[in-house]
Amino acid sequence: MTDHEILDSRYSWTRLGITLAIAVVANVGMWAVIVVMPAVQAEFGVSRADASLPYTLTMVGFALGNFFIGRAVDRWGVTLSLIGAAVLSALAFGAAALSPTVFILSLVHFFLGFGTAVGFGPLLADISMWFQRRRGIAVAIAASGNYLSGAIWPVMLNGVLADYGWRAVFLVLAVLTLAVVVPLSLLLRPRVPMEALAAQESAAVARQGTAAFRPVVLMWMLGIAGIGCCVAMSMPQVHIVSFCVDLGFGAAVGAEMLSLMLLGGVASRLFSGWLSDKLGGLLTLMLGGAAQCLALFLFLPFDGLVPLYLVSLIFGLSQGGIVPAYAVVVREFMPAREAGARVGFVMMATILGMALGGWMSGWIYDISGSYEWAFLNGIAWNFLNIGILLVIVLRTRGGGQRSMAVV
Repeated sequence: MTDHEILDSRYSWTRLGITLAIAVVANVGMWAVIVVMPAVQAEFGVSRADASLPYTLTMVGFALGNFFIGRAVDRWGVTLSLIGAAVLSALAFGAAALSPTVFILSLVHFFLGFGTAVGFGPLLADISMWFQRRRGIAVAIAASGNYLSGAIWPVMLNGVLADYGWRAVFLVLAVLTLAVVVPLSLLLRPRVPMEALAAQESAAVARQGTAAFRPVVLMWMLGIAGIGCCVAMSMPQVHIVSFCVDLGFGAAVGAEMLSLMLLGGVASRLFSGWLSDKLGGLLTLMLGGAAQCLALFLFLPFDGLVPLYLVSLIFGLSQGGIVPAYAVVVREFMPAREAGARVGFVMMATILGMALGGWMSGWIYDISGSYEWAFLNGIAWNFLNIGILLVIVLRTRGGGQRSMAVV
């Protein structure tokens, strides 16, 4: 097949479907810990901040895994990376089920997060290689696997949690990860020929104008902006279950709100992907950051059951497309041969923001006795994100994909 037949081909779309299925299962590790957080706090008798530590360590491992597994994908391909990560995740799930203290549980979650990372940045980098005209929507669909995982599994696992406890949840997930991820990963063994990657980079250089920032500077700016947006994003996502428990609605209602939020996020990601193909990644990213900030303000005046369901949906619809847009920006402006490492770095930064925000919100809750100041803290970090993106957009001619040279 020629380069044009390889990119955006029928096989590309088939590969995208397989990638999405893997992502739905591989990402479960980052959502299971949110569902079990109230049960962990009750069993070990710890503070809300301490109960948030397993999530924080999950996200730290998830962040580092995005970077290092992304580099592994560049070197050895996505199939071997997926198999190795799935084995690591399964072992970590088993160890979590046996953890005697919250400290041990937190340490185990670092390795769980590291393995889970293969279902996000590395998969986005891999699938971006197979598309050129429809790269934005393809990346968005692959990234939706993360949110579909969060929408599906909290509700399904809630029954296991209620009947058998949080340790049984982790044992179920250990088996599920190996049974699904390993066989499907074998279907992703083909790699894009280097000639096709070279053609992508040549086309990018030809259509992009004078650079406003060197790629390494842009990468760091995107990373800092990603930390800001994801500290803000983590407040509702990480603490919505605990928030509902505090309000007397129960963990099951919180899990439903999380699922609703993430289903809204899937719709947002698909729309954001379409928008990226039309406007470019930078403007899409800017619009998403502004919409998320507005949605966060809506959590402040409402604490009723029906309003919170509605606000959760609005929040999901506003912020779901933000993180995939970072991957699109990286692929628009940076070399394809370094996609795994470059996308992994920016994804690592966004996930570190989630980790920091998840812990910080619990810490603020312990100090203030409510989540109001935690929401305000998220809004402040969101303003940092918007400020950095505004500088990039204003300094980059047109704010779209035609504005920066690949070097």
